[in-house]
This record gives sequence, C-alpha cells and structure tokens, in this order.
Amino acid sequence: MISYEFPINEKIRTLLRLEDLYVRTISFASRDQPIDHHMALLGIFEIMEVASRADLKSDLLQELERQRQTLIALRNNPHISEDALERVLTEIESTHTRLLAMTGKLGQYLRENEWLMAIKQRISIPGGVCEFDLPSYHYWRTQSAERRKIDLDRWLSPLLPIKHGLDIVLKLLRDSAKSNHFIAKGGSFQQMSGGKTVQLLKVSLNDDLPAVPELSANRYAINIRFIVPSTSGDRAKVVDSDIQFTLAYCNL
Repeated sequence: MISYEFPINEKIRTLLRLEDLYVRTISFASRDQPIDHHMALLGIFEIMEVASRADLKSDLLQELERQRQTLIALRNNPHISEDALERVLTEIESTHTRLLAMTGKLGQYLRENEWLMAIKQRISIPGGVCEFDLPSYHYWRTQSAERRKIDLDRWLSPLLPIKHGLDIVLKLLRDSAKSNHFIAKGGSFQQMSGGKTVQLLKVSLNDDLPAVPELSANRYAINIRFIVPSTSGDRAKVVDSDIQFTLAYCNL
C-alpha cells in the first residue's frame, strides 16, 4: 500500500512540513560527506524559518497539556494498558518541560551567529556558496566529518524539543484514525462531511495502481480525484477506471 496524507488546517500543515524537515536534516547530519552536511545546514535554516512563522511553541504546549489531561482521565480504565499509558504520559510531561525551558525567539542563537547568517544569505542565491564566495565555509567543509558533526549537533540540538513535541502530537493524531473503504467511480469520489471536524485525511491504495490522489476538503464535503502520474509534463488526466482505496479520518 502507498499512503498520502492531506492536512486540513494550517496548524497540521506546518507540523507535517517540520516533520519532513527534521527527518531529512537529521539523516543528512548523520552522514559523513561535506555535501551531506551542506544539506543538513540548509535543513536547519529551513526549520528555523518554518518554525518561527507561527506561535508554534505555545501551540505545542497547549496541545500536549490537553492530551495529558485526556490521557489522565483514562487511568484505571480496564481496556487501557496502564504501562503503555504511563509511558506516554511520561513522554508528554518530559517534552512539555523541555519546551518550557526554551527561551527567547525560536532559533535566535542561530540569527546571532554572523557566520551562519552569511551562509544563509548566500544559500538563497543559485550557486551562491562556491568557495570564492564563502572561503570560510569552504574551509569548514574541508574539516573532518567528526568536527562538522559536532558543529551541526550544536546548532540543531536546541531545536529538538520542537521535534519531540510535534512527534507526539502527530503520533496521537495518526493513532486516532478511523478508516473506511471506498470505490472512486471513474476515478472520482465525493463525500459530504456534515460539518464534521477533521484535521488530517489519509488516502491509501495499492502501490501497483497507476493513480495519484488529489484531494480538496472543507467542513461540508471531501472531494478526491485520482490522476494518472506522469513526468512528461503533459496535462494531468483523471483515471477513467474505478479505484479502490481507504480513507482515514484523523482528529485530536
């Protein structure tokens, strides 16, 4: 199966973007080649930009506290594993504490580093970080992988409480999924929402089907059309056959 997630509001959209950035940045930072560490540094800059656009820390703290109160109410429920519940509560509480410990504007310590900001400014220019543009950055990239990893860890670590918070929120959101099986007749599907609040929709279908979902949704209706994937640049065409798929509704 192949799955496609569609956030319905800006809050979840931001969390998913940051999740992708953290995964990519941490992966590149764990490798050894200079080009990998260049990509990791680019990822740190992107995380800083995306995370600072909204009151992300406050939103995560509020959501974690709301989830903590909800889970506390499940204690002594015979249908809930006490050990699993306590593990989740402990993780929420420790992450909440780490987020509270973050002071000042998100990523301000990066903005105060003139060397990093010079690189960030040049990165936005195509081919702008050649060795003749930034000799000191070229020097850094020629240092040992261990030295570069220490620097990357120093720049990325203060941003990790945000990652831990969004990981918990997105896991709880995905775990709330309620799935149903449908058939898109002639590649198209519509369902009335009836005003029901949904934060994330997930469409899953067999990965051998030559079809990609496009989704639009509001409080009244969900519309999905399956198009034929193409890399040739041709105009997208709707699949003309019936498509079996699973639609999952996720809401905190």
